[in-house]
Amino acid sequence: MTHESIVVMAKAFTMAIGGIGPAFAIGKLVAKAMESIGRNPEASGKLFVPMLLGAAFAEAIAIYALVVVFTLK
Repeated sequence: MTHESIVVMAKAFTMAIGGIGPAFAIGKLVAKAMESIGRNPEASGKLFVPMLLGAAFAEAIAIYALVVVFTLK
């Protein structure tokens, strides 16, 4: 394997691992929030902002993985 192909594989694995974790986290976060709203509709106002903040923090992990990919040479 050449150096370029190893770098490409490292970038691919970084994005795969760095993207799948936040994807599962956001999916579980939204599913639990919708379940909570389904059980108690009055709580939707209290759940919406923390849900969005949690999704933003989980998405930041994927952005960090993207930054790492751009820094690999």
